[in-house]
Amino acid sequence: MAKPLIVDIPHDLGRDEARRRIETGVEQGRALLAKSGISIENLTWTGDRLDFAISAMKQNMNGQIDVGQDSVRVECHLPLLLALFADKVKRMVGKEGNLLLTKK
Repeated sequence: MAKPLIVDIPHDLGRDEARRRIETGVEQGRALLAKSGISIENLTWTGDRLDFAISAMKQNMNGQIDVGQDSVRVECHLPLLLALFADKVKRMVGKEGNLLLTKK
């Protein structure tokens, strides 16, 4: 199995606001991803950690999002086929995460 893909996203929102934005963003993203053939199979919050499972290209991956006071850590465990796209996925997660967690 490939090593996990990890993205740390700093923010200055505080834990509660960051979590609220992630909750909202995940639900909005679910519909958009479905149009691309990507489905979110599982979302489970335990405290400030969101465990998730995603299916794409007949491949399954899982991971977690840990919401901290001043950063969010996204960790994904990619199967071998999807690991080929790890750099692209990492850039996309970082970009979209920064947009979501930028103060408005």
